Amino acid sequence: MAIKENMSILDRKVSDLRTLVTLSCGFPVSVYCLRTPAGLEMYDCNTLKDYQTDIGTTLRLDVWDGWKEFLMGCLLGQKPKVQRYLSKEGPVLKYQKRVALYIAAFHGHTELTEWALKQGAQPHEAVGVHPCRAWCHEALHTDVSNCPIHAAAEAGQLLILKAFVNFSVLCLECKNAAGQSPLAIASKHQHKDCVLYLLSKIWSTVSFLKLSVPMRIYIKIKQWILRAQTRRGHKSQPSRARVSGAKVGDTVMVDGFTKPKMTSKSWYKADDKSWHTAQSKLPPCKQQPSRKPVGSLPMSQHDTKKQISTFPSLVDAKNFSEVQSHQQENQKKIAAPARKEKNIKNPYLPQVPLPPISRVHYARPQFYCTPPSGDCLLKSLFKSFSEHSGRTPRENAIYCLAVASAFKEKRWLQQLEIARVLAKRSISNLTVKGGPAKCENYPESVL
Repeated sequence: MAIKENMSILDRKVSDLRTLVTLSCGFPVSVYCLRTPAGLEMYDCNTLKDYQTDIGTTLRLDVWDGWKEFLMGCLLGQKPKVQRYLSKEGPVLKYQKRVALYIAAFHGHTELTEWALKQGAQPHEAVGVHPCRAWCHEALHTDVSNCPIHAAAEAGQLLILKAFVNFSVLCLECKNAAGQSPLAIASKHQHKDCVLYLLSKIWSTVSFLKLSVPMRIYIKIKQWILRAQTRRGHKSQPSRARVSGAKVGDTVMVDGFTKPKMTSKSWYKADDKSWHTAQSKLPPCKQQPSRKPVGSLPMSQHDTKKQISTFPSLVDAKNFSEVQSHQQENQKKIAAPARKEKNIKNPYLPQVPLPPISRVHYARPQFYCTPPSGDCLLKSLFKSFSEHSGRTPRENAIYCLAVASAFKEKRWLQQLEIARVLAKRSISNLTVKGGPAKCENYPESVL
Protein backbone atom coordinates (compact mmCIF):
# COMPACT_ATOMS: atom_id res chain seq x y z
CA MET A 1 0.00 0.00 0.00
CA ALA A 2 1.25 3.45 -0.86
CA ILE A 3 0.80 5.94 1.99
CA LYS A 4 0.59 9.47 0.55
CA GLU A 5 -0.10 12.56 2.66
CA ASN A 6 0.08 16.30 2.01
CA MET A 7 2.13 16.84 5.14
CA SER A 8 5.20 14.94 6.17
CA ILE A 9 4.47 12.12 8.60
CA LEU A 10 8.07 11.33 9.42
CA ASP A 11 7.87 13.49 12.54
CA ARG A 12 4.69 11.83 13.69
CA LYS A 13 4.25 8.71 15.78
CA VAL A 14 3.83 5.17 14.59
CA SER A 15 0.27 5.20 15.93
CA ASP A 16 -0.66 7.86 13.36
CA LEU A 17 0.79 5.76 10.54
CA ARG A 18 -1.18 2.75 11.74
CA THR A 19 -4.37 4.82 11.63
CA LEU A 20 -3.67 5.59 7.97
CA VAL A 21 -3.00 1.90 7.27
CA THR A 22 -6.32 0.93 8.88
CA LEU A 23 -8.17 3.44 6.69
CA SER A 24 -6.51 1.90 3.63
CA CYS A 25 -6.92 -1.84 4.24
CA GLY A 26 -9.71 -2.09 6.83
CA PHE A 27 -7.71 -4.07 9.40
CA PRO A 28 -8.33 -3.14 13.04
CA VAL A 29 -5.16 -1.75 14.59
CA SER A 30 -5.08 -4.55 17.15
CA VAL A 31 -4.55 -7.39 14.65
CA TYR A 32 -1.27 -6.23 13.09
CA CYS A 33 2.03 -4.52 13.75
CA LEU A 34 4.54 -2.72 11.55
CA ARG A 35 8.16 -3.76 11.15
CA THR A 36 11.19 -2.09 9.64
CA PRO A 37 12.99 -3.67 6.67
CA ALA A 38 15.43 -5.14 9.21
CA GLY A 39 12.56 -6.89 11.05
CA LEU A 40 12.39 -4.58 14.09
CA GLU A 41 8.89 -4.08 15.50
CA MET A 42 7.67 -0.49 15.56
CA TYR A 43 5.81 0.58 18.71
CA ASP A 44 3.06 3.21 18.76
CA CYS A 45 4.75 5.48 21.28
CA ASN A 46 7.83 6.09 19.10
CA THR A 47 8.17 8.35 16.08
CA LEU A 48 9.01 7.19 12.60
CA LYS A 49 12.39 8.92 12.75
CA ASP A 50 13.33 6.81 15.75
CA TYR A 51 13.39 3.83 13.38
CA GLN A 52 15.35 5.74 10.70
CA THR A 53 12.35 5.73 8.38
CA ASP A 54 12.63 7.84 5.26
CA ILE A 55 10.43 8.62 2.26
CA GLY A 56 10.18 5.56 0.05
CA THR A 57 10.84 3.08 2.87
CA THR A 58 8.91 -0.19 2.60
CA LEU A 59 7.56 -1.43 5.90
CA ARG A 60 6.22 -4.90 6.63
CA LEU A 61 2.77 -5.56 8.08
CA ASP A 62 2.65 -8.66 10.29
CA VAL A 63 -0.45 -10.23 11.83
CA TRP A 64 -1.00 -12.71 14.64
CA ASP A 65 0.50 -16.14 14.14
CA GLY A 66 -2.12 -18.50 12.73
CA TRP A 67 -4.39 -15.65 11.61
CA LYS A 68 -3.21 -15.16 8.03
CA GLU A 69 -5.79 -17.47 6.46
CA PHE A 70 -8.55 -16.18 8.75
CA LEU A 71 -7.88 -12.53 7.85
CA MET A 72 -7.62 -13.36 4.16
CA GLY A 73 -11.07 -14.94 4.36
CA CYS A 74 -12.39 -11.78 6.03
CA LEU A 75 -10.89 -9.55 3.32
CA LEU A 76 -12.45 -11.63 0.55
CA GLY A 77 -15.77 -12.15 2.38
CA GLN A 78 -15.46 -15.94 2.28
CA LYS A 79 -17.57 -17.16 5.19
CA PRO A 80 -16.56 -20.87 4.96
CA LYS A 81 -12.88 -19.95 5.10
CA VAL A 82 -13.47 -17.69 8.10
CA GLN A 83 -15.35 -20.44 9.92
CA ARG A 84 -12.62 -22.99 9.23
CA TYR A 85 -9.82 -20.96 10.80
CA LEU A 86 -11.59 -19.82 13.95
CA SER A 87 -9.89 -20.43 17.28
CA LYS A 88 -11.12 -22.96 19.84
CA GLU A 89 -10.39 -20.69 22.81
CA GLY A 90 -13.44 -18.79 24.06
CA PRO A 91 -11.90 -15.28 24.54
CA VAL A 92 -9.94 -15.49 21.29
CA LEU A 93 -13.03 -16.72 19.43
CA LYS A 94 -15.10 -13.74 20.62
CA TYR A 95 -12.34 -11.38 19.57
CA GLN A 96 -12.14 -12.99 16.12
CA LYS A 97 -15.87 -12.55 15.60
CA ARG A 98 -15.60 -8.83 16.36
CA VAL A 99 -12.66 -8.56 13.97
CA ALA A 100 -14.60 -10.38 11.25
CA LEU A 101 -17.57 -8.02 11.67
CA TYR A 102 -15.28 -4.97 11.52
CA ILE A 103 -13.54 -6.05 8.31
CA ALA A 104 -16.81 -7.16 6.71
CA ALA A 105 -18.38 -3.78 7.50
CA PHE A 106 -15.42 -1.91 6.00
CA HIS A 107 -15.44 -3.90 2.75
CA GLY A 108 -19.22 -4.32 2.47
CA HIS A 109 -19.44 -8.12 2.70
CA THR A 110 -23.12 -8.59 3.54
CA GLU A 111 -23.05 -12.38 3.95
CA LEU A 112 -20.14 -12.30 6.38
CA THR A 113 -21.77 -9.40 8.23
CA GLU A 114 -25.01 -11.32 8.66
CA TRP A 115 -23.11 -14.37 9.94
CA ALA A 116 -21.10 -12.34 12.47
CA LEU A 117 -24.27 -10.67 13.79
CA LYS A 118 -25.89 -14.07 14.27
CA GLN A 119 -22.79 -15.23 16.14
CA GLY A 120 -23.27 -12.53 18.78
CA ALA A 121 -20.97 -9.76 17.58
CA GLN A 122 -22.43 -6.30 18.22
CA PRO A 123 -22.03 -3.46 15.68
CA HIS A 124 -21.76 -0.87 18.49
CA GLU A 125 -19.24 -2.92 20.49
CA ALA A 126 -15.56 -2.00 20.35
CA VAL A 127 -13.28 -4.46 18.58
CA GLY A 128 -10.80 -4.32 21.44
CA VAL A 129 -7.50 -6.18 21.55
CA HIS A 130 -6.27 -9.73 21.67
CA PRO A 131 -6.82 -11.36 25.10
CA CYS A 132 -3.07 -11.59 25.71
CA ARG A 133 -2.86 -7.79 25.32
CA ALA A 134 -5.96 -6.89 27.33
CA TRP A 135 -4.00 -6.04 30.47
CA CYS A 136 -1.88 -3.18 29.05
CA HIS A 137 -4.49 -0.42 28.69
CA GLU A 138 -2.01 2.46 28.86
CA ALA A 139 0.05 1.31 25.85
CA LEU A 140 -2.89 0.50 23.58
CA HIS A 141 -3.76 2.41 20.44
CA THR A 142 -6.73 4.73 20.81
CA ASP A 143 -8.45 3.21 17.77
CA VAL A 144 -8.98 -0.12 19.55
CA SER A 145 -12.22 1.42 20.83
CA ASN A 146 -13.58 1.78 17.27
CA CYS A 147 -16.66 -0.26 16.44
CA PRO A 148 -17.86 -1.92 13.22
CA ILE A 149 -20.40 0.89 12.75
CA HIS A 150 -17.48 3.34 12.56
CA ALA A 151 -15.76 1.21 9.92
CA ALA A 152 -18.93 1.17 7.81
CA ALA A 153 -19.26 4.97 8.13
CA GLU A 154 -15.60 5.52 7.17
CA ALA A 155 -15.88 3.31 4.08
CA GLY A 156 -19.33 4.64 3.08
CA GLN A 157 -21.03 1.21 3.13
CA LEU A 158 -24.69 2.26 3.04
CA LEU A 159 -26.16 -1.28 3.06
CA ILE A 160 -24.08 -2.25 6.06
CA LEU A 161 -25.11 0.94 7.87
CA LYS A 162 -28.78 0.13 7.29
CA ALA A 163 -28.28 -3.41 8.57
CA PHE A 164 -26.53 -2.15 11.72
CA VAL A 165 -29.17 0.48 12.49
CA ASN A 166 -31.96 -2.04 11.98
CA PHE A 167 -30.09 -4.41 14.29
CA SER A 168 -29.74 -1.81 17.06
CA VAL A 169 -30.56 1.91 17.11
CA LEU A 170 -27.75 2.39 19.62
CA CYS A 171 -25.41 2.50 16.63
CA LEU A 172 -26.61 6.03 15.84
CA GLU A 173 -25.04 7.47 19.02
CA CYS A 174 -22.01 5.20 19.21
CA LYS A 175 -18.86 7.35 19.71
CA ASN A 176 -15.29 6.49 18.82
CA ALA A 177 -12.15 7.47 20.76
CA ALA A 178 -12.27 10.99 19.31
CA GLY A 179 -15.92 11.41 20.37
CA GLN A 180 -17.26 11.24 16.81
CA SER A 181 -20.58 9.60 15.94
CA PRO A 182 -21.16 7.65 12.70
CA LEU A 183 -22.83 10.75 11.24
CA ALA A 184 -19.77 12.89 11.94
CA ILE A 185 -17.46 10.25 10.49
CA ALA A 186 -19.54 9.93 7.31
CA SER A 187 -19.57 13.73 6.94
CA LYS A 188 -15.80 13.90 7.41
CA HIS A 189 -15.23 11.40 4.61
CA GLN A 190 -17.93 13.02 2.42
CA HIS A 191 -20.23 10.03 1.98
CA LYS A 192 -23.40 11.87 1.01
CA ASP A 193 -25.78 8.88 0.89
CA CYS A 194 -24.69 7.69 4.31
CA VAL A 195 -25.08 11.18 5.78
CA LEU A 196 -28.63 11.55 4.45
CA TYR A 197 -29.64 8.14 5.76
CA LEU A 198 -28.18 8.73 9.24
CA LEU A 199 -29.79 12.16 9.43
CA SER A 200 -33.22 10.76 8.56
CA LYS A 201 -32.86 8.13 11.26
CA ILE A 202 -31.59 10.47 13.98
CA TRP A 203 -34.36 13.03 13.43
CA SER A 204 -37.12 10.43 13.25
CA THR A 205 -39.56 9.54 16.04
CA VAL A 206 -40.44 6.26 17.71
CA SER A 207 -44.21 5.80 17.99
CA PHE A 208 -45.98 3.81 20.69
CA LEU A 209 -49.71 3.38 21.34
CA LYS A 210 -50.30 6.81 22.88
CA LEU A 211 -46.86 8.34 22.75
CA SER A 212 -44.22 9.42 20.23
CA VAL A 213 -40.63 9.86 21.38
CA PRO A 214 -37.78 11.47 19.41
CA MET A 215 -35.05 9.05 18.42
CA ARG A 216 -32.40 10.77 20.54
CA ILE A 217 -34.57 10.54 23.68
CA TYR A 218 -35.44 6.93 22.88
CA ILE A 219 -31.73 6.04 22.55
CA LYS A 220 -30.92 7.67 25.89
CA ILE A 221 -33.73 5.78 27.62
CA LYS A 222 -32.53 2.52 26.12
CA GLN A 223 -28.94 3.18 27.18
CA TRP A 224 -30.10 3.93 30.71
CA ILE A 225 -32.10 0.69 30.83
CA LEU A 226 -29.15 -1.34 29.58
CA ARG A 227 -26.82 0.19 32.18
CA ALA A 228 -29.33 -0.59 34.92
CA GLN A 229 -29.68 -4.19 33.74
CA THR A 230 -25.91 -4.60 33.61
CA ARG A 231 -25.42 -3.29 37.15
CA ARG A 232 -28.24 -5.44 38.47
CA GLY A 233 -26.79 -8.51 36.80
CA HIS A 234 -23.36 -7.83 38.30
CA LYS A 235 -24.84 -7.43 41.79
CA SER A 236 -26.95 -10.58 41.60
CA GLN A 237 -24.10 -12.64 40.12
CA PRO A 238 -20.84 -11.18 41.43
CA SER A 239 -18.86 -14.23 40.38
CA ARG A 240 -19.80 -13.66 36.76
CA ALA A 241 -19.06 -9.94 36.70
CA ARG A 242 -16.74 -8.72 33.98
CA VAL A 243 -13.15 -8.52 35.16
CA SER A 244 -10.86 -6.25 33.17
CA GLY A 245 -7.24 -7.14 32.63
CA ALA A 246 -5.45 -10.47 32.83
CA LYS A 247 -6.54 -13.29 35.12
CA VAL A 248 -4.60 -16.15 36.67
CA GLY A 249 -3.63 -18.63 33.98
CA ASP A 250 -3.99 -16.21 31.06
CA THR A 251 -1.18 -15.73 28.55
CA VAL A 252 0.19 -12.17 28.45
CA MET A 253 2.56 -10.50 26.02
CA VAL A 254 5.04 -7.85 27.12
CA ASP A 255 6.54 -5.63 24.42
CA GLY A 256 10.25 -6.22 24.03
CA PHE A 257 10.41 -9.18 26.43
CA THR A 258 7.97 -11.87 25.34
CA LYS A 259 8.61 -13.92 22.24
CA PRO A 260 6.73 -12.08 19.48
CA LYS A 261 3.50 -13.69 18.33
CA MET A 262 2.99 -11.34 15.38
CA THR A 263 5.17 -12.90 12.69
CA SER A 264 2.45 -13.77 10.12
CA LYS A 265 2.96 -17.51 10.46
CA SER A 266 0.36 -19.53 8.66
CA TRP A 267 -2.27 -21.53 10.48
CA TYR A 268 -0.39 -24.74 9.69
CA LYS A 269 2.99 -23.52 10.97
CA ALA A 270 1.93 -21.70 14.14
CA ASP A 271 3.75 -23.08 17.16
CA ASP A 272 1.02 -22.31 19.65
CA LYS A 273 -1.51 -25.12 19.70
CA SER A 274 -4.22 -22.77 20.93
CA TRP A 275 -4.53 -21.31 17.43
CA HIS A 276 -5.15 -24.70 15.87
CA THR A 277 -8.55 -26.21 15.41
CA ALA A 278 -9.08 -29.91 15.77
CA GLN A 279 -7.55 -31.68 12.83
CA SER A 280 -9.35 -34.72 11.54
CA LYS A 281 -7.27 -37.89 11.47
CA LEU A 282 -8.04 -41.01 9.56
CA PRO A 283 -8.74 -44.06 11.73
CA PRO A 284 -6.13 -46.83 11.75
CA CYS A 285 -6.51 -49.48 9.12
CA LYS A 286 -8.41 -52.50 10.39
CA GLN A 287 -7.03 -55.89 9.50
CA GLN A 288 -9.51 -57.88 7.51
CA PRO A 289 -10.00 -61.35 9.03
CA SER A 290 -9.22 -64.36 6.93
CA ARG A 291 -12.06 -65.81 4.91
CA LYS A 292 -14.05 -68.52 6.59
CA PRO A 293 -15.17 -71.61 4.71
CA VAL A 294 -18.80 -72.04 3.93
CA GLY A 295 -20.52 -73.57 6.93
CA SER A 296 -18.66 -71.68 9.68
CA LEU A 297 -19.25 -68.25 11.15
CA PRO A 298 -16.86 -65.75 12.85
CA MET A 299 -16.72 -65.45 16.61
CA SER A 300 -18.85 -62.71 18.18
CA GLN A 301 -16.91 -60.34 20.44
CA HIS A 302 -19.19 -57.33 20.90
CA ASP A 303 -22.73 -58.62 21.35
CA THR A 304 -23.44 -59.92 24.82
CA LYS A 305 -27.13 -59.14 25.19
CA LYS A 306 -29.60 -61.93 24.65
CA GLN A 307 -32.40 -61.27 22.22
CA ILE A 308 -35.84 -62.69 22.87
CA SER A 309 -37.48 -64.15 19.78
CA THR A 310 -41.12 -63.22 19.22
CA PHE A 311 -42.97 -65.38 16.71
CA PRO A 312 -45.66 -64.14 14.35
CA SER A 313 -49.23 -65.10 15.02
CA LEU A 314 -49.73 -66.86 11.70
CA VAL A 315 -47.50 -69.82 12.74
CA ASP A 316 -49.53 -72.68 14.17
CA ALA A 317 -48.29 -75.07 16.85
CA LYS A 318 -47.55 -77.97 14.49
CA ASN A 319 -45.39 -75.95 12.10
CA PHE A 320 -43.69 -74.19 14.98
CA SER A 321 -42.60 -77.43 16.60
CA GLU A 322 -41.30 -78.65 13.26
CA VAL A 323 -39.28 -75.50 12.69
CA GLN A 324 -37.98 -75.54 16.26
CA SER A 325 -36.71 -79.12 15.94
CA HIS A 326 -35.07 -78.22 12.64
CA GLN A 327 -33.36 -75.26 14.32
CA GLN A 328 -31.98 -77.41 17.12
CA GLU A 329 -30.45 -79.78 14.57
CA ASN A 330 -28.77 -76.92 12.75
CA GLN A 331 -27.42 -75.39 15.97
CA LYS A 332 -25.45 -78.54 16.66
CA LYS A 333 -23.64 -78.14 13.34
CA ILE A 334 -22.62 -74.55 13.95
CA ALA A 335 -18.93 -74.37 14.88
CA ALA A 336 -18.98 -70.87 16.35
CA PRO A 337 -21.82 -68.67 17.57
CA ALA A 338 -23.16 -66.21 15.03
CA ARG A 339 -22.69 -62.48 15.30
CA LYS A 340 -25.89 -60.82 16.46
CA GLU A 341 -26.98 -57.99 14.27
CA LYS A 342 -29.33 -55.22 15.30
CA ASN A 343 -32.62 -55.50 13.45
CA ILE A 344 -33.82 -52.32 11.84
CA LYS A 345 -37.41 -51.80 12.87
CA ASN A 346 -39.82 -51.01 10.06
CA PRO A 347 -42.64 -48.72 11.16
CA TYR A 348 -45.06 -50.51 8.80
CA LEU A 349 -44.24 -53.96 10.22
CA PRO A 350 -44.25 -55.92 6.94
CA GLN A 351 -45.10 -59.56 6.96
CA VAL A 352 -41.81 -60.44 5.30
CA PRO A 353 -38.92 -58.29 6.61
CA LEU A 354 -36.21 -56.99 4.33
CA PRO A 355 -32.56 -57.69 5.18
CA PRO A 356 -31.01 -55.15 7.60
CA ILE A 357 -28.32 -52.77 6.48
CA SER A 358 -25.08 -54.62 6.97
CA ARG A 359 -22.37 -52.87 9.00
CA VAL A 360 -20.07 -55.83 9.50
CA HIS A 361 -16.61 -55.98 7.99
CA TYR A 362 -15.82 -59.69 8.13
CA ALA A 363 -15.95 -62.03 5.18
CA ARG A 364 -19.42 -63.35 4.46
CA PRO A 365 -20.11 -66.96 3.46
CA GLN A 366 -20.86 -67.51 -0.18
CA PHE A 367 -24.45 -67.92 -1.23
CA TYR A 368 -25.27 -70.77 -3.52
CA CYS A 369 -28.45 -71.04 -5.51
CA THR A 370 -29.68 -74.31 -6.98
CA PRO A 371 -30.26 -74.02 -10.72
CA PRO A 372 -33.90 -74.45 -11.72
CA SER A 373 -35.17 -77.65 -13.34
CA GLY A 374 -37.16 -77.96 -16.54
CA ASP A 375 -40.25 -75.91 -17.14
CA CYS A 376 -42.54 -78.93 -17.48
CA LEU A 377 -41.40 -80.39 -14.19
CA LEU A 378 -41.86 -77.06 -12.42
CA LYS A 379 -45.35 -76.55 -13.81
CA SER A 380 -46.43 -80.02 -12.71
CA LEU A 381 -44.94 -79.53 -9.27
CA PHE A 382 -46.62 -76.13 -8.84
CA LYS A 383 -49.96 -77.49 -10.03
CA SER A 384 -49.90 -80.48 -7.67
CA PHE A 385 -48.70 -78.29 -4.81
CA SER A 386 -51.56 -75.80 -5.29
CA GLU A 387 -54.11 -78.62 -5.41
CA HIS A 388 -52.95 -80.24 -2.15
CA SER A 389 -52.04 -77.18 -0.04
CA GLY A 390 -54.54 -74.56 -1.21
CA ARG A 391 -51.77 -71.96 -1.54
CA THR A 392 -49.89 -70.73 -4.56
CA PRO A 393 -46.09 -71.12 -4.58
CA ARG A 394 -45.70 -67.38 -4.01
CA GLU A 395 -48.02 -67.44 -1.00
CA ASN A 396 -46.15 -70.45 0.35
CA ALA A 397 -42.83 -68.58 -0.04
CA ILE A 398 -44.20 -65.61 1.87
CA TYR A 399 -45.47 -67.96 4.58
CA CYS A 400 -42.07 -69.65 4.92
CA LEU A 401 -40.25 -66.30 5.08
CA ALA A 402 -42.59 -65.11 7.83
CA VAL A 403 -41.92 -68.30 9.82
CA ALA A 404 -38.16 -67.99 9.35
CA SER A 405 -38.16 -64.34 10.40
CA ALA A 406 -39.08 -65.45 13.92
CA PHE A 407 -35.46 -66.48 14.50
CA LYS A 408 -34.17 -63.04 15.43
CA GLU A 409 -30.74 -64.29 16.46
CA LYS A 410 -30.07 -65.41 12.88
CA ARG A 411 -28.87 -63.11 10.16
CA TRP A 412 -31.10 -62.49 7.19
CA LEU A 413 -29.25 -64.91 4.90
CA GLN A 414 -29.64 -67.63 7.52
CA GLN A 415 -33.36 -66.84 7.81
CA LEU A 416 -33.59 -67.07 4.03
CA GLU A 417 -31.92 -70.49 4.12
CA ILE A 418 -34.41 -71.69 6.77
CA ALA A 419 -37.30 -70.43 4.62
CA ARG A 420 -35.87 -72.27 1.60
CA VAL A 421 -35.63 -75.54 3.58
CA LEU A 422 -39.21 -75.13 4.84
CA ALA A 423 -40.49 -74.46 1.32
CA LYS A 424 -38.73 -77.54 -0.08
CA ARG A 425 -39.96 -79.71 2.76
CA SER A 426 -43.54 -78.54 2.37
CA ILE A 427 -43.41 -79.25 -1.36
CA SER A 428 -41.91 -82.69 -0.74
CA ASN A 429 -44.51 -83.57 1.87
CA LEU A 430 -47.40 -82.65 -0.42
CA THR A 431 -46.15 -83.89 -3.78
CA VAL A 432 -44.45 -87.17 -2.85
CA LYS A 433 -46.99 -89.97 -2.89
CA GLY A 434 -47.51 -91.45 0.53
CA GLY A 435 -46.40 -88.39 2.50
CA PRO A 436 -43.10 -87.68 4.20
CA ALA A 437 -42.61 -91.25 5.41
CA LYS A 438 -41.45 -92.45 1.97
CA CYS A 439 -39.29 -89.44 1.20
CA GLU A 440 -35.82 -90.66 2.04
CA ASN A 441 -33.62 -87.73 0.92
CA TYR A 442 -34.66 -84.53 2.67
CA PRO A 443 -32.89 -81.33 1.71
CA GLU A 444 -30.28 -80.40 4.28
CA SER A 445 -28.62 -77.08 4.88
CA VAL A 446 -25.56 -76.13 6.87
CA LEU A 447 -25.96 -72.60 8.30
